Amino acid sequence: MKIAVLGTGVVGQTLAEKLATLGHDVTMGTRDVANALATMGNGSYGQPAFGEWHKNHANIKVATFADAAAFGEFVINATNGMGTLNALEHAGHDNLKNKILLDVSNPLDFTHGMPPSLWVSNTDSLGEQIQRAFPDTKVVKSLHTMNAYLMVNSSIVPGNHTVFLSGNDVEAKLKMRGLLITFGWKDENIFDLGDITTARGTEQILPLWVRIMGTLQHPFFNFSIVVGRPPAA
Repeated sequence: MKIAVLGTGVVGQTLAEKLATLGHDVTMGTRDVANALATMGNGSYGQPAFGEWHKNHANIKVATFADAAAFGEFVINATNGMGTLNALEHAGHDNLKNKILLDVSNPLDFTHGMPPSLWVSNTDSLGEQIQRAFPDTKVVKSLHTMNAYLMVNSSIVPGNHTVFLSGNDVEAKLKMRGLLITFGWKDENIFDLGDITTARGTEQILPLWVRIMGTLQHPFFNFSIVVGRPPAA
């Protein structure tokens, strides 16, 4: 499948690498291709900067947001949450029309340092804002409640743990479920919450996620929904 990954940070890199390993034809989208490929040394989280990383992943193409979105049959938004809507506008409404858009971004606000707050919450979500701005696109929210490496390798955390799905289009969520299974997720651990408004709940997990990471001093954990039975009357 032709897949566009918008965003060249660690999340975009991790997803693109996994997808290419699985045999997909991957193009990564960025605002400025030359600038992105020129970045060398270490990135913000200790991983290689994008240009350095791409030298070892030359099979993955790099293009503008618009060209990548036009290329992809399936599009993944892995841009910074605060810049997501602008990045998608650059990708173009026509280029995203009738396509599945997996959104893994979060509305985290780091303007006042750590821990971050959310710049949209409670009565709205970034997932909903994307769906309203691109009504002809099939937005699915998933994978945003965990570390990037866990997204593509669920075995990093032992046992059963949960990946959430939110979205209005049932067929799009079924296709997303299939992709998650190729990433190693068990079908029984894929939890469909319902329509895109349910992204409000999962996006609001992130402040808790950040605090758990701070306590553990590493990001290799996940949430698990454990279902019991109601007590007998």
